[in-house]
Amino acid sequence: MRVILDNGDRTIYETGATRDIQLGKGRCDLMPLSVIGDRLDTPVLEYIEKYIFNGDYRLLWDAIDFVIEEEGEDIVTAILDVSIHFEQGAFKYGERNWEKGIPLHSYIDSGLRHYLKYLRGDTDENHKRAFIWNILCAIHTQIYIPDMVDLPFKEPFKE
Repeated sequence: MRVILDNGDRTIYETGATRDIQLGKGRCDLMPLSVIGDRLDTPVLEYIEKYIFNGDYRLLWDAIDFVIEEEGEDIVTAILDVSIHFEQGAFKYGERNWEKGIPLHSYIDSGLRHYLKYLRGDTDENHKRAFIWNILCAIHTQIYIPDMVDLPFKEPFKE
């Protein structure tokens, strides 16, 4: 079983939440995603870029659905697989660490990085699972922890 990689360096947010330090990994959330997505022939990056600027988290579901359907999976199987990431994260950072409050851009940045590694075929960890986990946490953060929303959209989308 591939586990969540750990370099040992941590960022501890004011909320008490902890993540691996991102310095030196790049900032995927700042790139021109629709341009790159067009070149890579995937709508996932365009969905995420549109989300960054309009806050409609249904676009994040579109990105998840695309990745799942491309693999021929169903949503329930994918969610059960993602539960393994939650389990591994609880072991690494403590239970419910992600709910304490992590800036929204961090989930988008990390999710994009995992998606690109998934496209590249990296097998050092389960990048598809990590992509879905980050995007699910981004949706949750926007809905339930609005103080952590730090993306360009002015008002979060409300149904």
